[in-house]
Amino acid sequence: MKKFVLGTSLLLFLQILFLAHYFVPFAEAKHQPTILVDSTGLRAALVLAHWRGAATPVAFRDDTSAGSVLRALRAPHTPEMVVQAVSANHFDIDGFVGVWSLLNAELALHYEPLLRLVATLGDFRELDWTNPLADDALKLVCWLNAKEKELFYPPFGAPAIRRSETEASAEKFAWFLPVFGEILENPERGRAAWEPEYNRVRRAIEVMHSSATRLTRYPDLGLLVVHTPDPLPYYALFGPTNGFDIVLSCYDGRRYELEYKYTTWIDLESRPTLPRLSLNGLATRLSSLENSPSAWVFDAITDTGPLLRLGGKKLSKAQRYADPDQRPIEQSSIDAETIEKEVVDFFQQGYAGIAPRRYWTWAEMKAVGGEFS
Repeated sequence: MKKFVLGTSLLLFLQILFLAHYFVPFAEAKHQPTILVDSTGLRAALVLAHWRGAATPVAFRDDTSAGSVLRALRAPHTPEMVVQAVSANHFDIDGFVGVWSLLNAELALHYEPLLRLVATLGDFRELDWTNPLADDALKLVCWLNAKEKELFYPPFGAPAIRRSETEASAEKFAWFLPVFGEILENPERGRAAWEPEYNRVRRAIEVMHSSATRLTRYPDLGLLVVHTPDPLPYYALFGPTNGFDIVLSCYDGRRYELEYKYTTWIDLESRPTLPRLSLNGLATRLSSLENSPSAWVFDAITDTGPLLRLGGKKLSKAQRYADPDQRPIEQSSIDAETIEKEVVDFFQQGYAGIAPRRYWTWAEMKAVGGEFS
């Protein structure tokens, strides 16, 4: 058995050792007391999720759902932790890391700093490259992505195979749960799978760190403007966006995308945020300035990562979740300086008199930011 984390009490070790958690498909969760990870639902004995309004105990609140699980593992005396069944209603990296950690508590606590990075990169696409564990975190995330696409379907791809995510994702958990520990302990074992995406991201990171890329920060708005030649993978593009919740990407050839990050869809624990605003007015304003045949379109503000972009047709959920360099971006007639000014002006006016805080409800966002669409 792996050497236990230094400084953890023997009592904590013994409590964790005998918590025999096991995974059950989400459909079975309603028939028995269950610990729900990155999900909510009936019959939940304990919710460990960062979703907005989730019933996660205050002591376990964290930026990621996996982080909430790791907090709970350090408090195994919590009465609800005796419940053995664990479930989630979808498969993504953060949720998977949380479920895996409950089933492999000792190993999870040993690798807690790395697992936290993996969950953050998977959900927020943020990564601090000064962290010595950053490279391993990227390898693990790329391995999870590659095997998911090779063996199953990509994120938000269940409808394409005429299945629900709730039902189909159980097969992903069944495959990944027994094998992830080996890759966690030695990422080199998964090199054949993670290397292609890893190399693509590392090349993009070099571009982000080069003189070809310019970042302009508007901290009072939570806005980061990225000027870079071409669309990049999210793990590079959003890597330096920690502390910011809106990203305006400006590419050569007058190509643009504005995105609300996932950090404003969930209940972020580590810092206050501004609410999401309806982008109706901004889309209308940009369309009025546009000389091309297309209009500016936007996703529902309740989407996990809504985009404002030029185009006559909205993207599918799978396309929106995919990397910017994997989807078409139309050329605008508006120059980058004007785009940035219009975006900054819109948010300065929209956020006037609004203070950042934690735990906005959707109702409060709607009241502050206008009708959602």
